[in-house]
Amino acid sequence: MSYLHRMTCRTEGIRATVPVRWRALDGMAGVFWQAEGQAGAKGYYLSPDPRIVLFLNDVSAHILISERDGTVPAQGRPMLRAIYVPAGQPLWSGFTASHRFAHLDLHIHHDRLLRFLSPSLGASDALSVLRRPAEVQDAPALDTLAGLLVEEVTRPSRHAAFAESLVGSIATGLLDIPAGGNDRASGGLTPAQMRRLTAALEARPDRRMTVADMAAAVGLSESWFAAVFKQTTGQTPLQWQLGQRIARAQRLLADSSLTVAEVAAQLGFSDQAHLTRAFRQVAGETPAAWRRMRLAG
Repeated sequence: MSYLHRMTCRTEGIRATVPVRWRALDGMAGVFWQAEGQAGAKGYYLSPDPRIVLFLNDVSAHILISERDGTVPAQGRPMLRAIYVPAGQPLWSGFTASHRFAHLDLHIHHDRLLRFLSPSLGASDALSVLRRPAEVQDAPALDTLAGLLVEEVTRPSRHAAFAESLVGSIATGLLDIPAGGNDRASGGLTPAQMRRLTAALEARPDRRMTVADMAAAVGLSESWFAAVFKQTTGQTPLQWQLGQRIARAQRLLADSSLTVAEVAAQLGFSDQAHLTRAFRQVAGETPAAWRRMRLAG
């Protein structure tokens, strides 16, 4: 199928250092950039089709990204080596320091990517996968595939089918496809995403994160994260977080000599009364009563 990508792109302080190379393929296009960005440079990107960005060098210390305008650099997260951006999802970027970089942009017609995934996943699961952003920092296999594809974009030497198969392999290596193939047909968060979120929460002594922080931890926009989180857990993100904080309070009450007031302070509750109300809401009794019952055995 013929394809012409239609991405809206606005940048300031970013320039190509050599002529851009590109190659049109069946339902997709590959574009290879070598460029540099100044400190404070920024960009805005929006495409009606899915796209994959593969950096040939590490830019995580220099480029921040966000799905929300005005949040870079304050709430931006590091740009990783490989990212998948679903169709219609805007992306803002900002440079924290001057940096030269090289990356491969893959623009893929939604139907072409769906046609590639559906035989293995089924149309419903393939659609669900294509709606989920994905970001990876360390992926040697993707680095190898990207290197091969850069050669075919800049100096074509084989039939286009070879380059198209590389794009398919990159997509399946990067996209958030559950290993079991059908363990998240509902379109919720994957077990890996839940593990990343739990680890991010546990890294904070008070077990407190904003919904935006939680969304960033799993690489999703805040609005999309809130929707799929409810599908996955049956709770809102803040309800789940409160449950995690109360679970931590129970461990501290059971395994330490901290007073209830000290536990409240450690977990970021305003005072003992605040913890008591939240604890009763989740556990059905006060912290003091729960501790006495636990010690009584």
